[in-house]
Amino acid sequence: MNKPLFVAAVVARLPLATFTIGVLVHVQHLTGSYGAAGATSGALAIAQGVGGPALGKVVDRRGQTQVLIGTAAVAAAALGALAALPAGVPLGVVLALAATLGAATPPVAACLRTLIPVLFPDSVRRTYAVDTAATELTWVAGPPLALGVGSIWGSSVSLASAGFVLIAATTLFALFPASRHWRPAATERSAAGALASPAMRTLVAVMVGVGALFGAAEVAVTAAAAGLGHTAAAGSLFGLWGVGSLLGGIVAARRGGGASSGRGFAVLLALLGLGHVALAGATGSVVLLAVVVTAAGTMIAPVLTSAYAMVDGAAPVGTVTEAFAWLATASAVGASIGAAAGGALADTAGPASAFVLAGGAALAAATVAAVGVPARVPATA
Repeated sequence: MNKPLFVAAVVARLPLATFTIGVLVHVQHLTGSYGAAGATSGALAIAQGVGGPALGKVVDRRGQTQVLIGTAAVAAAALGALAALPAGVPLGVVLALAATLGAATPPVAACLRTLIPVLFPDSVRRTYAVDTAATELTWVAGPPLALGVGSIWGSSVSLASAGFVLIAATTLFALFPASRHWRPAATERSAAGALASPAMRTLVAVMVGVGALFGAAEVAVTAAAAGLGHTAAAGSLFGLWGVGSLLGGIVAARRGGGASSGRGFAVLLALLGLGHVALAGATGSVVLLAVVVTAAGTMIAPVLTSAYAMVDGAAPVGTVTEAFAWLATASAVGASIGAAAGGALADTAGPASAFVLAGGAALAAATVAAVGVPARVPATA
């Protein structure tokens, strides 16, 4: 395995895992308003969702190096500008910088996953599983790291530090020969891009359901912890959720890298959904929540690994980077829907109902996969 390339990719994605919480805390400090902070986080998420596929399409046409270095520079500048804003700054300025940051978020993950079939043709699924497990490390470590730096040196230093790491690690990744020399396949592309393929549209629909599970479960965990009088425990529960996913990713890597068929993919999605439905019965105890959320999380990485491994066989020729970006966008859209619906349910019927919603979203995704993904996916080894 090309370890330096992977290390650079993991480090480059670490700041991305801090964007939402780092920007949220910083804007709340600047404005004194959680409403303004939430609006800024929303602008960031929307811009990332729109910008990801657009940047992926540019990579598929022009290669990785210029896009990665250029977007890293813009994103780092936006982070630096946010860090330097004075208290009382107009909200429009904050929203504009957050949208710039989101639209220019470097597509490092999509670029790495595009390279995996080229670099590791004999172990593609296993390598996707390793990458998914490594990504979980960034989501487990990133938010606490951002909050820790912010609590010691201030949220401005936290954002500026993220910008420095982002541009340094992304540039390093982009300068590796594998990234510099990668060129998309020469082919005539449809105006619909990656979504011209029915198989890709199915994968995108599945990832909307998976994202909805993420969003609803995040709200439900927070509400359940607060309902038990242990609001601070929500952070630890999220960490255990990530640990469960990391463990599942390690197992998936050792066992060949997730599902290789539509039926197997549907089974993994169903297990993901049932695990989160089970959380509805654990809302009476923080200890029980900790155990079940860890178990439920073990299916996250295998599901994501399976989806990534199917992209190469599902995406039209010459659109694979855009295709990976669409999966991320679909997950983000689903998370927004799930968080909104889960929040409404948690307020009116309690956190258990939000956990049922989360599990139901994954079960719906399992149905889509069972019907729309081929029995044998023409994917990679």
